[in-house]
Amino acid sequence: MAGRLAGKVCLITGTGGSIGRASAEMFAREGAKVVGCDINAEAAEACVKSVRDAGGEVVSIHPCDPRDPSMCQALVDCALSHFGRLDVLFNCAADAHFAWLDDLTHENFAYTLDAEVSIVFNLTKAAWPALAERGGAIVNMASASAWIGYEALPGLAHSAGKGAVLSMTRHFAMEGRHHGIRANSLSPGLIETGATRDLLQHPDFRDPMLTKIMLGRPGLPEEVAALAVFLGSDESSFITATDIRIDGGTTAW
Repeated sequence: MAGRLAGKVCLITGTGGSIGRASAEMFAREGAKVVGCDINAEAAEACVKSVRDAGGEVVSIHPCDPRDPSMCQALVDCALSHFGRLDVLFNCAADAHFAWLDDLTHENFAYTLDAEVSIVFNLTKAAWPALAERGGAIVNMASASAWIGYEALPGLAHSAGKGAVLSMTRHFAMEGRHHGIRANSLSPGLIETGATRDLLQHPDFRDPMLTKIMLGRPGLPEEVAALAVFLGSDESSFITATDIRIDGGTTAW
């Protein structure tokens, strides 16, 4: 079904990463005008080229770090100056330090919360007035780690950050109801990305992680992007304050 995002202006963070790029490409194929960004300028530019080569419409700011509120405002201004509106915000970008409690420093814990929580708050706050003009959709990237602990993943800081994203999303939805803004999150389980591909070569990580997945394999970036398209489209018009787990059944047993 083509054109599910036709006429919508969609801001996606982290378009240089595996899921962010897959999302930018899929959003554009569905008719969206995409505003992208990434801290990695080379990867972001590759995403821009990919979208445009396929006939999509995209602009991007890179390098861009949404931990900086001024850069978040620049992203919103970019969307408004190029396309005149903003309909969908997909807070996809994040970063985290992984370590067991004994080895997790205060600095790395704080870094993770900044890169997984502040990054969502900053851009949502900047985008809020534009989204409120005609109603819109916010899609936040949470994680199965917000719901469970993985035996093989030292994800204390990551779990805390993504748990906060779940809570913030519910508040965005509650406050957004006055403006026609819906807010939802998606919680991927293990996805094969540039960040996990090497780890999946190590049995100590791969085997316990895959054992937790009912479907017996990692997810793909395109599978996460497809859910983001749905949550950004009018097909999900009666869904708000909800988290959808895209984890191959990981959190169900």
